[in-house]
Amino acid sequence: MEPHIHEQKTDYRPLGVSGLGGWLILIQIGLFLTMILLAVQLMQNTLPALTPEMWDLFVSKDSEYYHVLWGPLIIFEAIYNVVFLLFTIYIVVTFYRKKAILPRLMIIYYSVSLVLYMVDYILVLQIPMMRELEDGSGIQEIVKSVITCAIWIPYFIKSERVHNTFVR
Repeated sequence: MEPHIHEQKTDYRPLGVSGLGGWLILIQIGLFLTMILLAVQLMQNTLPALTPEMWDLFVSKDSEYYHVLWGPLIIFEAIYNVVFLLFTIYIVVTFYRKKAILPRLMIIYYSVSLVLYMVDYILVLQIPMMRELEDGSGIQEIVKSVITCAIWIPYFIKSERVHNTFVR
C-alpha cells in the first residue's frame, strides 16, 4: 500500500515586478481615453455623416461638395471607428484578465493604428476641399502615433512587468 501524498497547489508568483502598476497605468489611461474619443468621434462625426442628408451632400454628383472619394472615406472611417472601438474594449477586458496574449494585442493595436492614420491621411488629401483645410494636424497625429509605437511596442516586448503580469 502506497502512502497517500497530499499535493498542495500554490499560485504562481513571478519573481520581480508584476501587476497592473508602473508604466501600465499609462496604458490603462490611454485605453480608456481611446474608448471615449472613439465613441465621441462616432457620435459627433461618423453617424451624422451617414444620415441621408449629409450623405447626399457629399456623394451626390449635383452637390457642390461632391467628390468621388467622399463615400469610400466616410465608410472607411465609420468601419475603422467601430472596429477599433470594439478592439479597444476587447483589449481592456484582456488587460484586466491578465491574458498572455495581451502584449501581442497591444503591438497589433499600436501598429494598426499607425497604418490606419496614414491611410486615412492619404485618402483625405485626395479630396481637394480637405487638402485645403489641412492644417498639419494629420501629420501631427501620424508623428504622435510613430512616437507611441517607438515607446510602447518595445516596452511590451522587453518589459519584465509585462512578462510577469500577463501569464494566464
